[in-house]
Amino acid sequence: MNTPSPRTTTKSSGSSVNGPQVLREAVESTSAQAKEAFEKMNAATQEATNLMKDTYATAIARSQDYNAKIIEFAQTNTQAAFDFFQKLSSVRTPTEFFELSTSHSRKQLEILSEQARELTALAQKAALSAAERAETDVQKAFSQRQ
Repeated sequence: MNTPSPRTTTKSSGSSVNGPQVLREAVESTSAQAKEAFEKMNAATQEATNLMKDTYATAIARSQDYNAKIIEFAQTNTQAAFDFFQKLSSVRTPTEFFELSTSHSRKQLEILSEQARELTALAQKAALSAAERAETDVQKAFSQRQ
């Protein structure tokens, strides 16, 4: 029994003609939305990258200041030690030795205390400037978004 199946060849009133057009418009709309979202994400990524670069540049500059100060202090302390040992070579009595040692120790304690204060101030300045830079960049990024 080879009976042909009944096929309906009736066309709906324009729906098959508009189907590809509707699909095309939906794809174009979705594509436009995806492109806009990508552009926004790309802009946000660029801003985040700039923020990180600025923050790291500030941190590196402050680190260099800190390291330079440490080197300066090391040179100062090394010179003080050489001076102390040179003076020790001329000591003749135990009393002179104790006076020289006490004087040197007191002077070095004062110097080291001052050096510690300077290093603390530099570290605080580094942290503060990095935080301020980051805050400024974040505020700038958010103000541009609104």
